[in-house]
Amino acid sequence: MPRPRGFTYAERADGSVTLTHAGRPAGVLRGARAQQFLAEVASGDAQLVMARWTGNYRRGNERRARAHPRNQH
Repeated sequence: MPRPRGFTYAERADGSVTLTHAGRPAGVLRGARAQQFLAEVASGDAQLVMARWTGNYRRGNERRARAHPRNQH
């Protein structure tokens, strides 16, 4: 699985955090969620954490879903 990249984040003066991916807005976190995000970024792989928080990551079930009867053409 390729590693996520292209994510950035910025802390605002009001305590919120803005997430961007490839220069485009990907989300805004406020309050306790922003603090939890900052703690995770400080303790882990920042790119992977941002990909997970924005929902922009592979879930590992794509191959299995392709074989599902609903997806057969």
